[in-house]
Amino acid sequence: MNSIADTWEALCADRSLRDLPYKIETNRYNKIIMSPASSWHGGLQAAICSLLNRLIPEGMVINECPIETTDGVRVPAVAWLSAERRKLYTRSITLPVAPEICVEILSPSNTRGEMLEKMRLYYEAGAKETWLCDEEGKMEFFTAVSAPIPVGGSLLCPAFPKVVRIN
Repeated sequence: MNSIADTWEALCADRSLRDLPYKIETNRYNKIIMSPASSWHGGLQAAICSLLNRLIPEGMVINECPIETTDGVRVPAVAWLSAERRKLYTRSITLPVAPEICVEILSPSNTRGEMLEKMRLYYEAGAKETWLCDEEGKMEFFTAVSAPIPVGGSLLCPAFPKVVRIN
């Protein structure tokens, strides 16, 4: 049986999937899940990346970071990986341990419940915080015990704003 990383590597190499206008993830059965993205979503993603790069530059910001979870490969819109974790997984196709911060952006193609479930999977995989951005740029910050618990702000990046603006 192929590992999650082997399956993901095969998907990445599949020429027929290269130019899809959708984000691809897999579930626990290695079936492809696709979500359409919008330019607005991409703008919020870029703004979050820029802020993270500026506010906690000692780590690495990753767009569309593939993470191995108990329910397949899930891909947060933005992730922040510490220098320590980055050293462990240099040049990996997928990350077997989630970055410390995983950020999801709500869009018309997904629900809050779906995002909270993905965030739970990131915690199982080792995330320290998950953040949720709505379509207006309003940020919610979560930590976990057994499920995402809302908190007033990020503990890993306390200066991160409560609202992200697209310039």
